Amino acid sequence: MVFCLVLGIAPHAQAQQLTLWGSAGGWEVLIDPSLGGGCLIQAEYNDGSVVRIGFDRLEGGAYVTVFNDAWGDIEEDAIYPISFSLDGQVYDGEAVGIYLENIPGADIAFTNADFLWDIAKRYTMTLYSEEGEVMSIDLDGSYVGLEAALECQEEVG
Repeated sequence: MVFCLVLGIAPHAQAQQLTLWGSAGGWEVLIDPSLGGGCLIQAEYNDGSVVRIGFDRLEGGAYVTVFNDAWGDIEEDAIYPISFSLDGQVYDGEAVGIYLENIPGADIAFTNADFLWDIAKRYTMTLYSEEGEVMSIDLDGSYVGLEAALECQEEVG
């Protein structure tokens, strides 16, 4: 099944310092002042990927951002057609090329923050570009992590 997402374009990886709020489910829970105090969860993987899933308080949506030093040919602000699979259910959308401290990444913004809960209920997320599979990550603990991010968001106000 292919489901087309309505995605917004927003830079969810500003250079501003994140504040550690806590941890849950194997994910760090952080506050991003550059997104209006939006809370997020972050995990690092063995392949060098860093994944952030969070709430954008400025735009009122949510995002998944992935960084990996091996993705050296990403162009900043370029729009890339992508697909991602959540336990086999495929979604099409766009990602924006970004850099954080010289590390390339892809930012996928969602206008509906509730979609993050659908991600968190899954076990595996696989990201595809036009060239094929880019990465596959284990979402273990992401639901518990997002519950803590929501608690963080309520605390931050």
